[in-house]
This record gives sequence, structure tokens and C-alpha cells, in this order.
Amino acid sequence: MNDFSGRPHIAIIDPNTLAVLGLKHLLQNVMPIMTIEAFGSMNEFRANHPEQFVHFFVSMNIVLENRQFFTENRRKTIVLTLSLNGSSQLSDFHCICINQPEQNLIRSLLMLQQHAHSSGRNMPKILQQKILTDREIEVMALIVQGYINKEIADRLNIGLSTVVTHRKNIMDKLDMKSVSALTIYAVMHGYVDINKI
Repeated sequence: MNDFSGRPHIAIIDPNTLAVLGLKHLLQNVMPIMTIEAFGSMNEFRANHPEQFVHFFVSMNIVLENRQFFTENRRKTIVLTLSLNGSSQLSDFHCICINQPEQNLIRSLLMLQQHAHSSGRNMPKILQQKILTDREIEVMALIVQGYINKEIADRLNIGLSTVVTHRKNIMDKLDMKSVSALTIYAVMHGYVDINKI
């Protein structure tokens, strides 16, 4: 039995092991505060407390074979499709095409996250805890929009060394090592609109 007391859980349900491994890696980058578990079949998924997962990323064929379950959990379900063509997607569900370049797929995941959980309104309470100060949030937003330290200092009317300190504190508090991870965090939490990046 899984421990669901900590971070929110996401399930990937797909018999294609390589697709699951790739998607799991991307999701861990896009949603680092989530725990992602993979299942090769619906039976395996059902045996692991499906009600505890906040989202299900599910292959099209598994959704079609278990339509009633996923229709009842439509808000949690994201269907993994192989085509960007709208006519090949299920209109009742959020769909993401997994057959596209990595950058496009990450953007699709971020856009889905931003629209589904605007400003964290529908996210689990654990994700709404404020970790950064207001000033750190301002600095982070400018970092992910591509501003360099000097530009941030000028825009916020603070010293360059203060920007460097804020930047270090942000990365330490969030336990992040790269601007791309910071970008994902900022978009996920509604601090920056993905269209401004």
C-alpha cells in the first residue's frame, strides 16, 4: 500500500513502458512537488487506491476500455493521444498529444496545468503553501522572463547584491538548480503567464 500522507500523487496508466518512463521524467520536471506513479494496466491501477490520485494521465485505449470509470473522474483524467488532430481526441476529456517534440510537450503540460489550476485555485492545499516572500516572487518572475540580475535590480530599484541574494534564497528554498526548473515552478503556481516566457 502506498503512503499518501505527503505529496499529491499523479498516476500514469499506459502499457507502453518507454512512453511511461519518458512522460514520468517530464512530469517530474514540470510538477516536482508531485509523486508520480506508473501502472501498466487498469487492474494494477485499481489495486493501488485510485481515489487518492489527484490526476490520471491515461493512454487512449485504456480510457476507451474503461470509459465509465474515467467519465466519472473526468476532471482528474488527461488522455494521452498520438495525434494533435482534434478529431482524433476525446471531446469530453483534456487531451495531450505525446507524439511531439519535448519542448512542445512541456509547453502543453504547463498550459494544461495553468488552465486547469489557475492561480492554484483547484490544486491540493499542500501546493498553496507560500514558500517565497513577496519580493522573492517578484525577483523569480523577472528571472523566468529572461531578465539578467542588473535589469532586475533596476526594475525593482534594489541593489545588485540584493538580487543575487534573493536569487540564491529562491533556489535554496525551492531546492532547484536551474532556471528551467524555476520557470516550471513559476508557471505552475500562477506567478508568470506562460505566454510571457
